[in-house]
Amino acid sequence: MLESLQLRNGRLDTELQSQYWRDGFLFPLPAISSDAALRAHKELEGIEHDWLDNGLPLPLNTYKRINAHVVMPMVARVARDPSILDVVEGILGPDIMIFSGEFFIKEPHTTQIVSMHQDLTYWGLGAIDGLVTAWIPLSPATRASGCMDFVAGSHKNEILEHEDTFDANNLLSRGQEVQVDVRPEDKVAIEIHPGQMSLHHGLTIHGSGPNTSDDRRIALVIRYIRPDMAQQVGDKDYAMLVRGEDRFGNFTHVPAPGTNFSAEALALYEEIRVGQAKVMMKGAKKTTEMYG
Repeated sequence: MLESLQLRNGRLDTELQSQYWRDGFLFPLPAISSDAALRAHKELEGIEHDWLDNGLPLPLNTYKRINAHVVMPMVARVARDPSILDVVEGILGPDIMIFSGEFFIKEPHTTQIVSMHQDLTYWGLGAIDGLVTAWIPLSPATRASGCMDFVAGSHKNEILEHEDTFDANNLLSRGQEVQVDVRPEDKVAIEIHPGQMSLHHGLTIHGSGPNTSDDRRIALVIRYIRPDMAQQVGDKDYAMLVRGEDRFGNFTHVPAPGTNFSAEALALYEEIRVGQAKVMMKGAKKTTEMYG
């Protein structure tokens, strides 16, 4: 296990900020305590046990995979943790919103992958610098369990051409894959453990392989955004203000949920999902379960 990078009073110093902007990613960073990560892991598994067949309007996996922060208090709690926000502030500045929160889970000894891609391809936000993804493992992310691979410096490209595969083995909504050759030697394996996190730019090319380990590989993925960013394709978009202020009004504000899957949160979730589906699936030849 790699030791976490050293912060200065819990924040990124200029050297680490420069490293992020040079490479398009930064790891391993301290995030939450290992005990807090374990509690979140157990809470997720409790949600999976209690709500799998509990009459939700959509499959539980849909709520885990897109905008989980809207309906699950645990996700919003972790995403708003001051220790994480202190680090993110070194990239985005003092005004921070949550654009999305989601789980990427690979069961043990399964073949599911995440193809090499850029996050911003279909989000309707353009090729922006004002979004950063925090990847927070709730179980060890190793080469064996299918940790992420990043391509250093690839964030300096614009949004590149992607092909939609709609492969059932691919965890991405469209199975999108960037249409450039990525050599094995260009990949940096992002091995991190509960309590740590990585940050990456929305244009950084990345993906991950299958989980060949005996353990579930569980990642909580939070997309943070500056309030001055704006939706360019859809009619409107949504975000949760978690630090500072929003002086722009480009996003409809989302409240943190109080209980799991409350009626009010489910209604808002569906409003967001329908609106974002028009953006995420624009030009797609097929629909998906998540955005059908």
